[in-house]
Parts: sequence; structure tokens; C-alpha cells
Amino acid sequence: MSGLVQQVREAGIVGAGGAGFPTYMKIDVKVDVVIANGAECEPLLNKDQVIMQHHTDDFLDGLQLVMAQCGATKGVIGIKKKHQHSIDVLSGRLPANIELMLMENVYPAGDEYELVYEATGQRIPAGGLPKDIGVLVQNVETLYNVCRATKALPVTHSLISVHGEVVNPKTAWFPVGTTYRDAINSAGGLLCDDVVIIEGGPMMGSVTQDLDTPITRTGSGILAVKADSVLARRKSAPEKEYRRIGKSACDQCSLCTEMCPRYLLGYPIKPHLVMRSLLTSGETSETLSINAQACCECNICSLWACPEMLDPRNVCATTKRDLKANDNWMSAEQLQAKMVDVHPMREYRGVPTARLIRRLGLNGYDKIKAGFDDTQFHPQTVVIPLQQHIGAPANLSVAIGDVVEVGDVIATAPLDAMCVPMHASIRGTVTAADTTQVTIQAAV
Repeated sequence: MSGLVQQVREAGIVGAGGAGFPTYMKIDVKVDVVIANGAECEPLLNKDQVIMQHHTDDFLDGLQLVMAQCGATKGVIGIKKKHQHSIDVLSGRLPANIELMLMENVYPAGDEYELVYEATGQRIPAGGLPKDIGVLVQNVETLYNVCRATKALPVTHSLISVHGEVVNPKTAWFPVGTTYRDAINSAGGLLCDDVVIIEGGPMMGSVTQDLDTPITRTGSGILAVKADSVLARRKSAPEKEYRRIGKSACDQCSLCTEMCPRYLLGYPIKPHLVMRSLLTSGETSETLSINAQACCECNICSLWACPEMLDPRNVCATTKRDLKANDNWMSAEQLQAKMVDVHPMREYRGVPTARLIRRLGLNGYDKIKAGFDDTQFHPQTVVIPLQQHIGAPANLSVAIGDVVEVGDVIATAPLDAMCVPMHASIRGTVTAADTTQVTIQAAV
């Protein structure tokens, strides 16, 4: 490994706000362009803007470090036109080989496929990766963490927007392992008793009612919404229910497909045909089901396009699961063969974020911004999962009773596995430890 790649691995850096792919593997490539994703396309989140406005130097240094590592001659920062403060902060500080790419305030502007196409005019191959066309995409917080890795500072905190049914919405750095309950209490507590937590953004985030869930390195948002809200009910619906209703109610209007961002880019995804597969069986069903494989699960089909409020997104997601289980998963070459030209109406079908917020029933929350709170938060206890990334879990390296400092390694990464180490996020004593998680009690 090169020096930077090794530093990034030892720092435990994974994609911030995404699936958690280990960054040391992602940057160990040669590309022409590095794109910093600061689009923040999910409503109500503010973490990307905080990084660019308040940690500008470290973010830009991280971007240039990754560019040098990958041999890239060009850097692009994707940001929406509406974020004028971020644009103003960055504009006078960019070197000649880094430029701003200003985007419309639409969803999902921050999707990796959308970013790459807008920045380069090229499409990521179906079933492929940006590196296949000489591009690397990184979240802005990830780039900030890369800079810190060169200063021997591992990932111990995650930048989280806390919003919704809370007294004082905020965006702040929380030690990894902080519970949702503690994070919400730091924002003044809940405004009502019966809430559902959306982890991440309201479009692609998952739901939980467990306030003891710990914040991880891949976290981005904690959105508390009323449990009886339309958004909460739709996101909480069981698979048996949305597949049954889809089977009985879908009239094949095809709006889910016509509004699908990946379909508009020419990828082989047709949610309306996946919905049709619910009515069939055998070979016919299999032929229709393969139209789900290229789904990115952005939720436009379910939460915006469908006039009957059906759930093509979850039908596609569960169908992808079944395609893998039944060995019907197409190869990248097979997917690529099904690509077509970019839809001529694509640029007119972006979903305006302001209208999306109203559709989601969040228009009351958007009146208050989750502004940056730079106050250091000190939880009494953290519970740190050892599996916060794609790949193998880290190996426990502490025992009950051990005293740890912030940044100490508590789980190591096997050299022969895709893995990163885990670090203590607070100073204190290990009170519980097993192969799945480590609990640390803060020192008095």
C-alpha cells in the first residue's frame, strides 16, 4: 500500500453517509477526475454544507491528497446553486485544477450516477463503477477524514443532522456509538412522544423506533417524525403488505418508470414491469423481474411518481434480493447490453426539492435549518458496533476493564481482508465487549 492508502486504512475511514465502502480500497486506483459530492440531495440534511463552510481547508486538502494519490488532473465539487454560502466560501480558495459544478435544486442530484454524467458527460457502465471511466466520487466528509488521517487522527466522530420533531434542530459532531436518544436530547429532546426515527434522509433512509441505536461512521441524519405520519407509515409497511397491495392495485400507468432517474439516463430499469411481475409466475415473472436489477432505490417511484401511493421501490428492492437468491442476477456485460440512449426529456424531469418536501409532509420542518453546533458533545456511554462497513468485521482487541483514550484501536483489521480498524470515540473504561460491539463508559 502507498503511504496515503495505509494512513486512510489505519484511520478507519469508510464512505461517510453511504454504504460504508472502505476508502483505502476506493482511492487505490488511477483516474482522471475526482468528484467531491457536496450535493446534499436529501431534504433537511445539512452536514455537507457544514464540512464545506466550517472545515474548508481540511476538506480541500483531502480532495487534493486523493487527486494526487489517484493521478487525477481535475477535481470537481458538486454543489447545488441554492447553497450560496458554501459557494462563496469555496470560490476564492480553489486551486486551478479544481472547479465547482453548480446543480439545480432537484432530487436526486447527489446520486453518484447523476454526478458523474453531469460532470463528465459519460455514463458509469451498467453494473460497473466510476473508476471504469476514469472517475472517483467521494463524499465531502470522507475527504475531510482523509486529510485528518495524514495527521494521525482516526475517525472517532460522525457529523449528523438531527431534525424533525426535536426542539432545536442541529448538525453536530457526535462520538461514534452515541445513541440516537442522546443525540436527540442534545437537540432539546422530542416535541412529541410517539415518533419513528428515519436514519439518514427521508427518501432513502430506513426506519427504527429503537432510540438506543448507535450512531455509526456512515451516519448522516436522525430525522424524528410522528409515528402516524404518512411518511412513517409508508416506510414502516411490511413486505407482505406492499407486495399484496401492489399486486391488486397497480394499473401499469408507468409513471414510476418515466420518472426514474436511472431509466432517464438509459439504464435497464423499469419499475412498472417489476410491479407487473407480481401478477405473474414462472418464466414470465422472471423475464419481468430482471428489470429491477439496476434500481438505485432512490424512492422517487414510490414517494413521488406513483399516483396510487404504491411502493415500486420496495418491490424492486425485494425483487433484487430474490434475483440473487435464485441465481438470476445478470452480469455487468448483460446489463450493459441493455443500455439505451439518455432520455430526451431527462433534464425536465428532475424532482424539485421544495415540492418534494411538501409531498413528504415535511414542509413544517424545513422552516428551521439544522445549523452547525460546534459544542463538543460528551455522552456518558457509547456502544460501538464492530461492523460499520462493507467487508469483514474488525477483530476485537480490548477486554472488559481496559481504559481507553479517544482514538485508541479497539478492534483491528485483518491484513488479508477488506476491513478497517475501529477506534474508541470517548475516553473511558470498556464495560462490555464481544465480537459484535464494544461499550465504553466515560471517565469521570
